[in-house]
Amino acid sequence: MKSLCIIPCGKKKIWDKQADVGPVSAREAYIGTFHHLCETYADHFKLDWVVLSAKHGFLLPKDIVPENYDVTFNQKSNQIVTGDFLANQVKNKHLDVFPRIVVLTGRKYKPFISAAFSLPNPEIVYPLEGCKGIGHMQQRLKTAVANDTPIHSV
Repeated sequence: MKSLCIIPCGKKKIWDKQADVGPVSAREAYIGTFHHLCETYADHFKLDWVVLSAKHGFLLPKDIVPENYDVTFNQKSNQIVTGDFLANQVKNKHLDVFPRIVVLTGRKYKPFISAAFSLPNPEIVYPLEGCKGIGHMQQRLKTAVANDTPIHSV
């Protein structure tokens, strides 16, 4: 069964190291450790993946991120994408063809993912749920790749 993996964007971005780099693909934009581990996990287990950004919504690896930003799902801001916006992206980017969604994010993303994938209703799994913080999440991802043992149901 083909799965879509949703990975978080992260605060650390390429512009933090190279301020004048200009627009880049989503694959290049996010450079934080947790994001990198999630991307490595998805690639290792041959999962199609998208980044979930509070500002841009779902970004395919080749989608362009125009510039640096600092918007998170934790804050109150009119720059945060809505559930309706995400649901439209699911349809327009053909993310609704996947019968299973593997979500490698923290719990703050859960309401947005639920709103985005309300219809049709794919199976949504959160294999990092129950982890006791970012360090535990990172260790689970590293171990899964090192041992070639997925943490999501296959």
